Amino acid sequence: MADPKTAYLSLGSNLGKKANQLQQALFAIQRQVGTIERISPVYQSAAWGFEAADFLNICVQIQTQLAPQALLGALLDIETSLGRLRLQEDGYEPRIIDIDILYYGRETFVSENLIIPHPEIPFRKFVLRPLADIAPQFYHPVLNKDSRNLLQECRDKGALEKTGFRFYKDRQSLFSHLGFISIEGNIGAGKTTMAHKIAEDFNAKLVLERFADNPFLPKFYEDQSRYAFPLEMSFLADRYQQFTDDTSQYDLFKNFMVSDYDIYKSLIFAQVTLQKEEFGLYRKLFNLMYREVKKPKIYVYLYQTTERLLENIQKRGRDYEKNISAEYLNNINQGYFDFIRSYPGQNSLILDVSEMDFVANRHDYESVLNQIQNFATEKGL
Repeated sequence: MADPKTAYLSLGSNLGKKANQLQQALFAIQRQVGTIERISPVYQSAAWGFEAADFLNICVQIQTQLAPQALLGALLDIETSLGRLRLQEDGYEPRIIDIDILYYGRETFVSENLIIPHPEIPFRKFVLRPLADIAPQFYHPVLNKDSRNLLQECRDKGALEKTGFRFYKDRQSLFSHLGFISIEGNIGAGKTTMAHKIAEDFNAKLVLERFADNPFLPKFYEDQSRYAFPLEMSFLADRYQQFTDDTSQYDLFKNFMVSDYDIYKSLIFAQVTLQKEEFGLYRKLFNLMYREVKKPKIYVYLYQTTERLLENIQKRGRDYEKNISAEYLNNINQGYFDFIRSYPGQNSLILDVSEMDFVANRHDYESVLNQIQNFATEKGL
């Protein structure tokens, strides 16, 4: 097998969810073309050569085994898979995704549909600026000038602005950067299952709520008014101790953390179950504790309809859950929504998974991962 070649690519998008499309393109390049070694900052620029919405632009450095013509073919396939339709007429057009080969090592290459180095490099600031970020001293094999010199000499006066977006070569890298993801949901929503799957697939430390042996829980489902306060206080003490311990101890062999609960759920459940005076006392203690705990980078709430929740609860067959009512589940759902609205600065993502089976159906699981990924990308996390 031939030694891999270093190639430089330019990517741009000015239609639809531009950041997500660029991120999807990078994932595809990593899977199908070669290893992404460097990704530039993301720049916003005016459309070049025609009137249209602003572009997002990046440059990347890759290592690839593909020859130039095969590389072009693979990149065109990626563009097509992401929804790009090319017009037959000559000229510029808005595009969902555009991927150009800038350099292929120090080689020159000319064919009917491909010229390397790309002939427009010296004239496009939206290419030269991100290229200079990742390859400032790479010399143009024909002009014999490096990226910094070409940028200084470029006469393109178009506006160019660095954005806060961050892109990654693969989903593993994206999730690792997030550091801590919390998967939340009502009773029976599937949060523990989802947290398990993410931890296994992406090498995350798994933080699970432990409450099955709580002596007050079975009694609470039999007599809520009598056992609500000791149950909620017991949960709060256990959750605070466990959550603080688990989230403060990093595992050097794991890439990030994912939990199947957030400690704020204590207040949500307490507000539903406690009397007004009891809740007032409970909240004072809770607020002191909540200031000290680690907050997730993304808070994912798995929503399921009450009917689906009841079905799931029945399937898992826990005796102490058999008397849970639809009204109680509705109140818990509303409590979560009120919490999410109360913290607009938190990165909260509500996913309706009522019609999904992310355990048996890989497509449904991928859909959840894609929505988390797209949310992180759009937020610039």
